[in-house]
Amino acid sequence: MMDKNRRYWLLTILILVVWFINGFYCKILNQVPRHQEIVSRVLSDEYAREITFTIGVLEVFMVVWILSNYKSKFNAISQIIIIITMNIIEFILAKEILLFGSLNLIFATLFCGIINYQEFILKEKCYA
Repeated sequence: MMDKNRRYWLLTILILVVWFINGFYCKILNQVPRHQEIVSRVLSDEYAREITFTIGVLEVFMVVWILSNYKSKFNAISQIIIIITMNIIEFILAKEILLFGSLNLIFATLFCGIINYQEFILKEKCYA
């Protein structure tokens, strides 16, 4: 069985990788055009590239914030709120563009569960 500290850091790396890939690779480098299509559908066709790029930068900033461990509980709550809000909006306005369609909301909820477990359960046990 993996010890709690190792599990905590592996989940932290997983969370960092998800934010970084979605922000940098998918949005800043525009390697997954579907993200810009979703932004176009939800916010604005006219400025979809600029908005997508900005969202990508903010996601990379999330990586930095997670790494800094500054106000980590607030960070985790912010991540969960952002992910759920974004996925509900996308589910309502752009479901057919999403990678997993209706299942995206389930995967987002599971990811939020990982964030919650990592910050509020594992971290508490590791650093209590």
